[in-house]
Amino acid sequence: MTRMIGVDVGGTFTDVFVLDEATGTAEVAKVPTTRPDQSGGFLAGISRQVDALSTVGTVIHGTTAGTNALLERKGAKIGIITTEGLRDVLEMRRRDRPRTWGLRGDFDPVVPRDLRLEVPERTLADGTIRTPVDLDAVRAAAAELLDKNCLAVAILFANAYANPENEEKAVALVRDLWPNTHVSASAEILPEIREFERFSTTALNAYLQPELSGYINRLDAALNDSGFGGEFLIVQSNGGVMGTDTACRLPVRTALSGPAAGVIAAGHIAQSVGFDNVITGDMGGTSFDVALIADGQSMLSPQTSIDFGMVVRTPMIEITTIGAGGGSIAWVDKGGLLNIGPESAGSVPGPVAYGQGNTRPTVTDANVVLGRIDPDSPIGGTLDRLDVEAAAKSIDVHVGGKLGLTTTEAAEAILRVANSRMAGAIRLVSIERGFDPKRFAFMPFGGGGALHTGAMLKEVGIGRAIVPRYPGVTSAMGCVIADMRQDFVQTINAMTGGLDVADLREVMQRHVDDGLAMLDAAQSRFDARDTVFELDMAYVGQTHTVAVPFPVAVKDGRVQATTISEIEAAFDAAYQATYGRLLKNGARRVMNLRTAVIGRRPKFDLTALVPLSGSVEQARLGTRKVHFDNAWHDTAIYNRLALPVGAEIPGPAILVQPDTTVLIDPGLTGRVDRYGNTIVEPDED
Repeated sequence: MTRMIGVDVGGTFTDVFVLDEATGTAEVAKVPTTRPDQSGGFLAGISRQVDALSTVGTVIHGTTAGTNALLERKGAKIGIITTEGLRDVLEMRRRDRPRTWGLRGDFDPVVPRDLRLEVPERTLADGTIRTPVDLDAVRAAAAELLDKNCLAVAILFANAYANPENEEKAVALVRDLWPNTHVSASAEILPEIREFERFSTTALNAYLQPELSGYINRLDAALNDSGFGGEFLIVQSNGGVMGTDTACRLPVRTALSGPAAGVIAAGHIAQSVGFDNVITGDMGGTSFDVALIADGQSMLSPQTSIDFGMVVRTPMIEITTIGAGGGSIAWVDKGGLLNIGPESAGSVPGPVAYGQGNTRPTVTDANVVLGRIDPDSPIGGTLDRLDVEAAAKSIDVHVGGKLGLTTTEAAEAILRVANSRMAGAIRLVSIERGFDPKRFAFMPFGGGGALHTGAMLKEVGIGRAIVPRYPGVTSAMGCVIADMRQDFVQTINAMTGGLDVADLREVMQRHVDDGLAMLDAAQSRFDARDTVFELDMAYVGQTHTVAVPFPVAVKDGRVQATTISEIEAAFDAAYQATYGRLLKNGARRVMNLRTAVIGRRPKFDLTALVPLSGSVEQARLGTRKVHFDNAWHDTAIYNRLALPVGAEIPGPAILVQPDTTVLIDPGLTGRVDRYGNTIVEPDED
């Protein structure tokens, strides 16, 4: 069983990347995503390229099922059992508002008030138990939630991070009574200070459990019924992978699963090419996802907000998402302004050109009308031809007629607005965070990203772009590349002067033991096992902490000794790098310990994806008229996968392949590197 399969389910398409480790060859497939049950597209995509699943060793899945359930508020009916006086923590949040300058704002938590029940118990912030938990009250609360048809329950006790004893007793009781395994405990999900973030993350985990575990179990059963006997893994939001048991227990860690896989693949591809600084642009059918990789490292955030008031505090790759995908709908508002998204045509009915019932124009329709997408070769393989005439009529009715523009002018306006929004997202993750985009390469992927390469170089001022070999299935490739990773956190909340390093080391050792046990339980082969420690620290009196890398050695599974002076030196270095100065004589506090245990999975050689022979002339398919910069140009068309290493293609040109279309604008040249990527750069003056 030498084959590995990566499957990424997006809002419009499901992408499949099949790697044969024995031969180094790869095959790809792209099929429409099936809604509401995404498992149909998942299995259909695999069957496109794999006849016998018994020959497959590993299937890795990047899923948006959790993301969609949160955004669409389609999780399970759940209940909460919490400490007396804390039932409204989820509703009060941080007293923020949906609109910063608005006087009013509505918010409904995922758990209504009548399903948030209180019980007598109290643990103080120092871990002292003032009031033991009333187990009779817990039993009555669980029975009431079951009577109200709750499918899952979250146990959220005050200060359980400091001492989980009360919560553990309640959880043990509820698990004996509950008819399924969907019982989430805050001390297990997030043993970290800050009540709202801990409550929110745990509640959202319970909210997702029935949906995600059912989805994963259906996939697992279907794979097994088809003869699959290997390992089934799920991509986490932090860019690592985990087993299905962990995913079913901690579904909140899949909130940005699919987009994270794309960033992992982009980092591997860029480092292979020799670029450590990359800005990624994943343009699918529904959204445009942007991330930044600096010095070879993707940015990890300890917390994100999936939607207003829905805070998830678990390590995630920082990804900025806007509604500017290929299926995003173009519309003119009452003031006569052209807008793109956030509403999307999705996979069904899809863009107007798909002929499946949609009548409102999308970004894809504009690209079709301008000749940038070949109507005779639609991606996905389910349509024979795109309806150019219908797309043009839709643009006329909904955009051109309202703005007094011709069909061509209206289509170009749609792309300009979409490009402007995408460029704004790139500036947000680069310029507004102090990064000069000229130091970075742009890596477009997803089904539509490579159509907008030239526009992003021009709008943002990035010097070059790296178009991956298979842009349309890059996230699926990332599933195959991703390492196995387990993250842990524990609040310490101690001044460095009074910190017991032996106790800290004991917590670190517990994290390492648990992480290594999870790696041992996996069936994966690892090239290496790494442990990364990080401390959240601040000066006394400060609210916000600084992430402090803390390089403590782990030898033969044992954490080595450390000292207070080493901790303080690490904090000084991190604080100086962040703020440019230190506070003299400022007392330092360690708030949290974070640990990541990583199993480094083997990485395949990207040169295996490149054809061994061929020529530019053999790859040339002809020419057609394509619209660029207010004029129609005779544009050369090439079969991209047949272009040899070293080929140089001057713009205007279009490179076609089954999973995407690559556009090389006038004034740009594309060069095929030794990995089969296309490096797009401005022509020399």
